[in-house]
Formats: sequence, structure tokens, C-alpha cells
Amino acid sequence: MAENEKIIEIEVLRYRPEQDKEPVLQTYKVPFTDDMSVLQGLQYIKDYLDGTVSFRWSCRMAICGSCGMMIDGKPKLSCKTFLRDYYPGGLRVEALAHLPIERDLVVDATDFVTKLESIKPYIIPKEPRALEQGEYLQTPQQRDMYEQFSSCINCMLCYAACPQYGLNPKFTGPGILALMHRYNADSRDGGQAERNELGYADEGYWGCTAVGYCSEVCPKGVDPANAINQNKMNSAINYFTRFVTPGGAGK
Repeated sequence: MAENEKIIEIEVLRYRPEQDKEPVLQTYKVPFTDDMSVLQGLQYIKDYLDGTVSFRWSCRMAICGSCGMMIDGKPKLSCKTFLRDYYPGGLRVEALAHLPIERDLVVDATDFVTKLESIKPYIIPKEPRALEQGEYLQTPQQRDMYEQFSSCINCMLCYAACPQYGLNPKFTGPGILALMHRYNADSRDGGQAERNELGYADEGYWGCTAVGYCSEVCPKGVDPANAINQNKMNSAINYFTRFVTPGGAGK
């Protein structure tokens, strides 16, 4: 072992449906250096100690969002979290909270993907436009209205952090509501009324209990809580506008 290597204990939540009735913890001793991430620690376990350990990963640069897991009880990207911060006490890694476990650290993302598809996460043109009419133009100020909310990488950390989603899986959830706001706030988009049928429903924006932990754990600073609060305000304004605007505007 190199002089600058140390040993850290990593507890991994194991669940193998063909043999385990419920998840169990298994401890591994992993040699590491200060530049090693938790993801690299798991890769060491899989490569050298136990090839049956299952987890997701892809880019290793906090871009793909696939390596999210609970690390000492907090939702984090394992590629962006370093082993040195847990030495000498060790750490525990578990599958993301509030989501069904498929195997070990791999969760079933079906509910998240279904809800993502339901909000139509793409530009819906306000009116038909021929190719020869050229591109849609947008000012920097118009782009600023949604830029922060376009950084979501669908890592689902905010879902693991959201107590409301844990209590009520029908709740649309912070990440998708923030993405809904991203498209609704885009000057090129005309799908706001359609999306708000979901956003203003009981399981949409008003289903949020304003804990705000979703924004704390977001690795990209998207701030889902801010997006939800903006739309709660818009919903209230639209509701009361119906009573003061001729013709019932805002219906």
C-alpha cells in the first residue's frame, strides 16, 4: 500500500431480491487516498472485494446524475463526495430514500420518469412556424427568467430529501415541478396552460409543504423550492384575478 493511502470502512446497504427478504448492511475495508470519491470507493469494492455489489454511475463528473445515493443519511452524488470527509469514522451508503429498491443501491425510477414525461419537458411552440421563418429569438433577460431551473440533471436527490414525497408518492415532486417552471417561464413556449393543469392540481405546487430541503441537496443549485413558491404565488394571483377582471381572466 502506498504511503499516502489510508483504510476506511464503508457500510453498503445490500438487497438481492433473489436471496434477501429485506435490505442488510455489509461492511468493506477500502484503501483510499484523499482524492478518491465515494463512487471510486464503491468501484474498488466491486473490482477487488465483491463483484456482486450493484450501483449506477456514468460520467463521474456530476453531470449525468445517475450516481445519487444516501451517504450517511443525506442524498448526495457519490462522484462529488469524497472519502476523506468521513475518515476515520467511516461511512454508510444506501439507496435513495422514498424510492423502491431494485437491487443494492439501484432504485426503481419508473415513477419519476412517468411524472417527467407527463409535464411535456420540451418547448411547445405558441403557434406553427415554418423553417424558412428562422429560429426563435430570445433576449438575455428572457433567458434569465428560466436559466437557473434548466440545470436539473434528474438525479432525484430532491425526491429522496422531500418528506412530502415520502409520505405521498402521488405528489409530483420538487425536481419535476421546477422543470415545469423552466418551460413555463420560457418566452418561446406556449404550453403553460396545459402544464398547469398538473401544476395547480392537489398533487402539484400546492402539495409542497415548504420544507426546502430539496434546494439544499440539489448539486446544481436549481432551487426547486423557489420555483414552487413562485408558482404558488402565480396560482393565487390567477385565482383572485378571476373576480376582478372582466370576463373572468385567469380561468
